[in-house]
Amino acid sequence: MTELTGKTVLITGGGSGVGAVMAASFAAAGAKVWIAGRREDKLRATAAKDPVISYVVADVTDEKSVANIYATAGQIDIVIANAGMSGSAPLHKTSLEDWQNTLAVNLTGTFLTFRDGLQQMPQQGGRLIAVASTAGLKGYAYVAPYTAAKHGVVGLVRALALEVAKSGTTVNAICPGFLDTEMTEKSIENIVAKTGKTADQARQILADNNPQKRLIQPQEVADTALWLCRDAARSINGQAIALSGGEI
Repeated sequence: MTELTGKTVLITGGGSGVGAVMAASFAAAGAKVWIAGRREDKLRATAAKDPVISYVVADVTDEKSVANIYATAGQIDIVIANAGMSGSAPLHKTSLEDWQNTLAVNLTGTFLTFRDGLQQMPQQGGRLIAVASTAGLKGYAYVAPYTAAKHGVVGLVRALALEVAKSGTTVNAICPGFLDTEMTEKSIENIVAKTGKTADQARQILADNNPQKRLIQPQEVADTALWLCRDAARSINGQAIALSGGEI
């Protein structure tokens, strides 16, 4: 993808899971990559795999920390707000702290990452991409805070897309179903603990949400992000692209 040569991309939550796969994919496509996150060991390990990947330790829920990302990395052409977290509990057992933490990471983190990223983005052809979820397009039981936050991310994307449309910058969300990542492994552990099912049975419960009966692979998210950054996708703006095998 020669279109990415000379471009710089920032990926929050870039030390592991989908973020790490995206970092490797953008690096292979010719971009200079910055990854950000709270766990320096994970960031360092991912950055060590390719000399064009650099990292900065940051907390996307903290305004000054996000500002420091851009002060360190300089001008960014492509911003991917990927940092996220999720817990699981019925709503009546969800504490205010859990609710606020989930919204802070998933929604406020995307807002801060996009806001500061947009301020230093080139005048033409920038890309803002949020890694949301099918939970931003439908409801799931026992993850109300996460679902609410991801619905908020999709709304943010749709609103900002209209604000920047005339500039040539695009704003989109990628909404995968259950992914084959560490976050899903935690969901599997939770199902096992609460139901007594085996890990394989729990994994299949999640995979069954997808009509293709499988978990989404992180590379599928990375490939979608790469496509959104091509000039051929310049008319794709304000969209929430579901990667779910037809679930939604």
